[in-house]
Amino acid sequence: MTDQPGGSPHDSARDVSAPARTRESPEPATADTTGFTDLYDRYFHDVYRYVAGRLGPDAADDIAADTFVIAFRKRDSFDVARGVARAWLLGIATNLVAQHRRKEVRRYRAMARATPDDHTDSHESRVIDQADAARLRPQIAKALAGLSTGDRDVLLLVGLGALSHDEVAQALGIPYGTVGSRLSRARKKVRAALGQEGRLNG
Repeated sequence: MTDQPGGSPHDSARDVSAPARTRESPEPATADTTGFTDLYDRYFHDVYRYVAGRLGPDAADDIAADTFVIAFRKRDSFDVARGVARAWLLGIATNLVAQHRRKEVRRYRAMARATPDDHTDSHESRVIDQADAARLRPQIAKALAGLSTGDRDVLLLVGLGALSHDEVAQALGIPYGTVGSRLSRARKKVRAALGQEGRLNG
């Protein structure tokens, strides 16, 4: 990967189980190289974690790096005063993930066929696991595979990306109300899939 902003190694970002960096300090400027390097240092982990949760860790390195290359080229178009840089970056990452839709769906379907015992304590499993959710992971993956692209994007930007409704609207360039309707629809489908699976296994 060439033309990587900051030029610093990001091996530490592979630990996707680490908590997200604090974002209480002011957003770095994006117009100059130094400011953009600060942006990269602050948000690379968040972008990597989001992409790894969708496509797996093998693809996350390249796509996260590509996200910052694109952001660097478009840095003059981002106004810190008008939005949150993290949402802007995750929007770019979502567009890149869109080029791998089939891979993402295949991955969810493979996960849906797996049993909890098939999963090791990998970076990927730590992204997906929450408390005792390992036993639900195949059902969740099956439900995610069945969602429309738009609904899945919104659900995972909220779930994996930890964006607010406003930030999702900014990331995807869609109205605030659309975020709410897509999220509600996606959650209903996931809950229905989990409920149906529970009845079948009960």
